[in-house]
Order: sequence, then structure tokens, then C-alpha cells
Amino acid sequence: MTSQQASAFAYPISSYTPAAQDASQTQGTASTSTSSQSGTRQAAEEARKDRTLAEFLLMLDDYEPLIPNEVTDYYLQKVGFECDDVRLKRLLSLAAQKFVSDIAADAYQHARIRTNAAGGRARANQPLTGPGSLKDKTRTTLTMEDLSSALGEYGMNSRKPDFYM
Repeated sequence: MTSQQASAFAYPISSYTPAAQDASQTQGTASTSTSSQSGTRQAAEEARKDRTLAEFLLMLDDYEPLIPNEVTDYYLQKVGFECDDVRLKRLLSLAAQKFVSDIAADAYQHARIRTNAAGGRARANQPLTGPGSLKDKTRTTLTMEDLSSALGEYGMNSRKPDFYM
């Protein structure tokens, strides 16, 4: 064993750099097991991701998204996207559905915050008797202000333009 090979084993593993590891491998050291283990871990991770993707695509065969295929086809054709794979179109439709669902959930949260903040002042003047009083307490109304603030979180501007005379 040469002095360079002996000094390579004296350093802790965390101090190895890829260049130093490559140099020690070219000199004939026995440190190839660590690189082969990391290669097999990466290969196993890639195989797991491929299996997961294949299973997901198989699940899309049976899934019918809320956005009809004709609507998805129309908008994909309008932007110039051509694909014959129904699973890919359903995946895009599912992504659009999730996007709209996230915006609606955020708008609902904004409406709840707004009604709870104004609830102490506005509802204190209302009588608690009557057939609709319990129903009015739990009812939440979404406004354009709620939707605008939710869309603003996603970088979209939905405010009406100012009118000048």
C-alpha cells in the first residue's frame, strides 16, 4: 500500500470529494463498494418511481374527471396541444380540477375569515329567534372580494379595471 492510499483511508468519509474518490479508484483502492451501493440505491429509487407512475397511469384509465373530456380536448386543441393518449388528457384535466378546487377552498377560507371578523359586530344586532336564525349562522357567502384575494395568492389579477370619464 502506498502512502497516498494509506492517507486516503485516514480521512473521515464526510471529507471525501468526488474528485478525490475518483483519484483513489484509479489508483486501485477498494472503495468501489460505496459508489456501487449509491448507484444501486439510485436505480432502486428510479424503479420505484417508474412503478408508481405506471400504477397511476393505469388508475387514470378508469377515472372519469369532473371536467369532461370534450372540454379538455377543446382547450388543448385551442392552445395547439396534440396528443392521442387519453390518460395524459385526463391527467391534465385532473390538474386543472385540482387547481380550481384549491382556489375555491382558499376563497372559502377568506369568506370564513371575513364573516368571523365581521360576525361579532354584524350579528350582534340580529335577533336570535326565528326559523332562519340557526341557518344564517352557518351559511357562508362567497363574494368576488374573496375570490379576488384567493386568486391574488396564485398571482392572478381578477379586479375590475378603473373606469375613467
